[in-house]
Amino acid sequence: MALLLLVLFFSSLAVGSASASAGESLCTPKSNLIRHWNKEVRNNNHAIAKPTFLLSKASPLSAVDSARFSELAAENALSSQFLAFCASANLFCFPDSSPNLEELIAHTGAVADASGWVQSGIFFRESMLKKGKVLPMPDIKDKMPKRSFLPRSISSKLPFSTSKVSELKKIFHVDDNSTMETMIVKSLNECESAPSLGETKRCVGSAEDMIDFAISVLGRNIVVRSTENFKGSKQNIMIGSVEGINGGKVTQIVSCHQTLFPYLLYHCHSVPKVRVYEVDILDPNSKAKINHGVASCHMHTSDSNPNQAELTIASGPGQIKACHWVVENHLIWTVADLLTS
Repeated sequence: MALLLLVLFFSSLAVGSASASAGESLCTPKSNLIRHWNKEVRNNNHAIAKPTFLLSKASPLSAVDSARFSELAAENALSSQFLAFCASANLFCFPDSSPNLEELIAHTGAVADASGWVQSGIFFRESMLKKGKVLPMPDIKDKMPKRSFLPRSISSKLPFSTSKVSELKKIFHVDDNSTMETMIVKSLNECESAPSLGETKRCVGSAEDMIDFAISVLGRNIVVRSTENFKGSKQNIMIGSVEGINGGKVTQIVSCHQTLFPYLLYHCHSVPKVRVYEVDILDPNSKAKINHGVASCHMHTSDSNPNQAELTIASGPGQIKACHWVVENHLIWTVADLLTS
C-alpha cells in the first residue's frame, strides 16, 4: 500500500511538472514580447520600463491560436485558414475595400525622411524649438491601415522576399495584378533596396525583431519614443517645454516607419548625427497641452534623401539642415540615459 501511494505521488508530480512546462511554453504574444524585452534590454543592470507603444501593437492572438497558426505556417498550410488568421491576428487582408489606398501605395518606398511623408512645410529650423514659439504643424496623422505585429514564431516562418512573392500571394489569397500584389511587391522592393552609405537597415514584422535590430545598432541600453497623437496637425501650434534627449547631444538613432503590408511592418534604419527632442505641443490660443511630440534634427541629409533642396534649410559646416516631427505611430530609438542605483 505504501509503495502504491509513493507511485501515485510521484506520478502526480510528473503530471504537474508537464502541465507547468506546457503553461510556460504556451504564452500569448504579448507575454512573449514582455519576456523578450525584460531579457534583452538593460540599463546599467536596471530593467527599463516596458514600451507601451510596442505592447499596444503586439499580436492579439491567444496563446492557443498563436501556436496553431505557427504550426500551420511551418507546414506551409496557413492559406487553408486564411480568413480566421486575418481576423484573429488583426491583419490587413482586403486592401481593395480601403479608401485612399492608391495614395498610401504611392508613398510606400518614398523614404524621404524619418517621418515618411514629404510635404510642404514639414521641415523647420532647430531654433524654432523654443518655448513660446508658434509654428505650423504639418499633417502628422497616421494614415496607414490599423494592423498588429505578427508573433515572431509566425513571421519567421513566412516567406519575405521578391523571389517568393508567389508564395506570399498563396498565403494571403492575392489575385494577379491586384492592389494587394502591388502593395506587397512595392514594400518588398523597399525592404530589399540597398542602404545608403554608412546606413544599416532592416524591415521587421515582429516587435521582437525591431528590438533586436535596435540593440544591434545602439546596444542593450535603449529606449523608444513616438509622438503621442496627431493633435495639432495642419494648424499652428505653440512650443511648450522642450527636452533634449541624451543631454541635447548629437547622437545616432534608429528610425522606424511603417510600410504597407498585410501585417504590421516597419522599415527601420540607422541615422547618424541627429539631435532628438521631446516637446510639449500647446494650443496657441488656450496654451493648453494638446500633444507630446518627438522631433529630430539632422546634421547631414545629402546621403539619405534625394530631396536635398527641400531638406536644406540652413547652410554652413556643422549647422543643422533639417528638423521634422515624428509622425504618429512612427518610432525613434535612442540610447537611454544611464540609471543609477
